[in-house]
Amino acid sequence: MMPAARESLLDAAYTALVRRAWSAVRMVDVAAVAGVSRQTLYNEFGSKDGLARALVRREADAYLAGVDRALAAHTDARERLVAAAEWTASAARSNALVRAMLTGCWGERLPSPALSAVPSSSVVPAQRRADGPLPSPTDFVALVRDRAVAALAMSRADTPEVTRACELVVRLALSWVVAPPARGGVTELVKTALAPSQRLGV
Repeated sequence: MMPAARESLLDAAYTALVRRAWSAVRMVDVAAVAGVSRQTLYNEFGSKDGLARALVRREADAYLAGVDRALAAHTDARERLVAAAEWTASAARSNALVRAMLTGCWGERLPSPALSAVPSSSVVPAQRRADGPLPSPTDFVALVRDRAVAALAMSRADTPEVTRACELVVRLALSWVVAPPARGGVTELVKTALAPSQRLGV
């Protein structure tokens, strides 16, 4: 199957999930929306669980790609970290799967695939990757922190202080996702936290 067709199936699955609980999403309906046979859908993903893993993997990859874009959109180190935090809050607010992946809180409406790898007999490379380990909330903290450290290292030496500042920003963004304050957005939260860090060059 062409990658575009796989994406169409994942788009159809995501749209179905927005409209109803995952338990009520039917493979035949996903296939019909994407304009393929149900057998084609099973050939690509193996099962409904395989489809769920592929959907979660895609949304995880899209979230991390957004982090990379946010970090690359600015030259100032502080603004890079603020942008990454803003993206994290925005992505979690608009995408229930991203929110669940970042927080570990999978509601009844969502699929909740095991984060550990599952046996895969798929001949589809993308599905074999989806059947591999999925990132946990702890993994996401490390992945985003390391991306931020790498982005900041382009203009300054990587130091333990910079690494700590990057991790602090990620954790602040996640705390905002879990328990948004009554007033103020994640931008104010991160800027306030970074204010004492002038000496870090952040």
